[in-house]
Amino acid sequence: MDFRPRRRPAGGFLDMTPFLDTIFNLLIFFALSMNFLANPGITVDLPGASAREVAPNDDDIRVLITPENVIHLDGVPVTLEALGAGLVGMAGERRDPRVLIRADRRVPHGLVVAVMDAARSAGLDRLAIMTRRGGAGGGDAPRGPATPGFPLSRE
Repeated sequence: MDFRPRRRPAGGFLDMTPFLDTIFNLLIFFALSMNFLANPGITVDLPGASAREVAPNDDDIRVLITPENVIHLDGVPVTLEALGAGLVGMAGERRDPRVLIRADRRVPHGLVVAVMDAARSAGLDRLAIMTRRGGAGGGDAPRGPATPGFPLSRE
């Protein structure tokens, strides 16, 4: 048996495997953690409702309408005209998707109906309107950022 230490070549090499493993783990961590953020920087004052709660899931497509009437499709601002094409593209990636519409209470009813119409035109019939827990008028609903934990009412 030969127990003499072996010499490494003069040039040597750097093993990149641990470095790449670390980078891929960080990439996966940040990609997964972004799924838990639901538009934290966009403040919407949701109307109130007393209907039953519907739990959101990963296949849901989220549409947000700000008080300035700006439409966001899963966090990306889109025009009403481009919303239908965006919904079709996102629906193809998901199994039995539901469209969650989160609109500020000051948004005109016509815009919410136009968003619902765009969803139905894209072949998406499962719609839900996000609301705050409270009365139907929602006058006593607290103001502030809406979080994904608020109940949803089926429309």
